[in-house]
Amino acid sequence: MVNTLGKIVGILLVLVGIIWILQGVNILPGSFMTGNPQWAINGAISAGIGLALFWFFSRKKS
Repeated sequence: MVNTLGKIVGILLVLVGIIWILQGVNILPGSFMTGNPQWAINGAISAGIGLALFWFFSRKKS
């Protein structure tokens, strides 16, 4: 149960991070984040944390 929840949180962080990156580099318009490079940086950090969480909860426990 904890592994599944951790993977879901990781995937959500990656998806949100991708959206923030696209808004930060002015590809996805429509919010106050559009065109602000700080949101691209925040998105990259969020996506990286999401990938790390997904990897951590996907490891085989021995």
